[in-house]
Amino acid sequence: MSSSLRIRLALWLLLPLSLFVAICGYLGWRNAAEVADYVQDHDLLSSAKVLSDRLIWEGDNVQASVPPSALSLFTSPDRDRVFLSVIGADGEVLAGSPNFPLPPQRRPEGADRAQWFDAVFDGQPVRAVVTTRSMFDVAGAREITIAVGKTTGSRDHMLRTLWWPTMEYLLIALLLAVALTTLALTLELRPMVRLSRQLAQRDPLHLDLAVDTRGLHTELRPVADTINRFVQQLKAHSEAQRRFIADAAHQLRTPLALQASQIEYARYTRQHRGEWDTRREDMDTMWLALQTSNRRLVDVTNKLLLLAQAEHSDAHTQLEPVDLAAVALRCVEQLAALADRRQIDLGLENSTATGQALVLAQPALLDALAANLLDNALRYTQEGGCVTLGVRRLDGFIELWVEDNGPGIPAEARSRVFERFYRVAHDTEGTGLGLAIVQEIARAFHAGITLLPNPHAAHGLLVTVRFAAAASALPV
Repeated sequence: MSSSLRIRLALWLLLPLSLFVAICGYLGWRNAAEVADYVQDHDLLSSAKVLSDRLIWEGDNVQASVPPSALSLFTSPDRDRVFLSVIGADGEVLAGSPNFPLPPQRRPEGADRAQWFDAVFDGQPVRAVVTTRSMFDVAGAREITIAVGKTTGSRDHMLRTLWWPTMEYLLIALLLAVALTTLALTLELRPMVRLSRQLAQRDPLHLDLAVDTRGLHTELRPVADTINRFVQQLKAHSEAQRRFIADAAHQLRTPLALQASQIEYARYTRQHRGEWDTRREDMDTMWLALQTSNRRLVDVTNKLLLLAQAEHSDAHTQLEPVDLAAVALRCVEQLAALADRRQIDLGLENSTATGQALVLAQPALLDALAANLLDNALRYTQEGGCVTLGVRRLDGFIELWVEDNGPGIPAEARSRVFERFYRVAHDTEGTGLGLAIVQEIARAFHAGITLLPNPHAAHGLLVTVRFAAAASALPV
């Protein structure tokens, strides 16, 4: 029940309204109680005044009589009981009920010197008033106490009569609000139900979903737009994965087929040992081709695993400060043998001070980025060429750059070199994954890549990867 949006919205609407009805009912009850108390207290005081007016002297004593008019004020269908008490100055009960309870402390109010109080008499709750009158004679003044009490039946009846109709209207209004709220929520939530049905009717294996936003409320359209964008991203990602799998299968198929034929040839040769001497040269060529094919398979597999690691959602998390200058130095040391075999002049330039080339990255992936950049430059640069790997600092950024004087990349091909398995020249050894890996790792580290012609040579390429400097590397 707590997970139902309709019920939760209804509660948010009806709880404040119910609280409002409760407050109004309480305030109405207080107002009705004040009116009922006022009417009852007024009748009590009027009856006490009538009794006060009927006090007379008879000789040296004060006499009191109870006229019918003093009791007619309390006539009601609720059969209330009325208690009267007239007490002289010496405590003698002149009229009415003896032992009528009086307030322990007298606090007369107003011109009538009256005091209202609640008491219990003869086992029943009583509302009473007490007042005094001074009777004068030649000996001085005598204070006569007059008390009138009445049970609260008529007062409670008046309270209910005044309060309950108002409460009925409030409860009817609350019930109407509940009904209208339920109807309104049912009607207004229909677009969400339609949206749910629309999504449920789609095949989850086909990413051709497009939520129709025309029938949705303004508040729901951003949700639908987000779903559409998310589906489009999933579709693009799925298509990229399909292309990746197709390209990977294409790249792995040729060396695997070659290895299969070479293995079959080796098996055949083993079965015909007498032909070994005549086929020795062919066997050497075969083993060399098999070794090359195996190395290519290992290279492609490692590159695919590295690319998958760079694309992983956690690649942009758990970053730590890494010294880019140290990474560049290790990269040059690792690929120095390749540069030597190809007779390429490999150099390293570092214009940053110690500890001032820190970037936020994952060390293993940052090493892979630098290694792929440099490996790509060495493979495409002709023998006797020049390749330089450098690190420099510029306006709060740390740049890793690779410059070569090879054939370069035509301007029309620069937008495609980051595609997987795309190769500008097919006469060089490589997988076509190097720059794709560099781009994915750079994206994970929030770095940018630029490709420009070599400014220091007639031809060649300058690749720059710009990182934001780590906080510990910023100048103070």
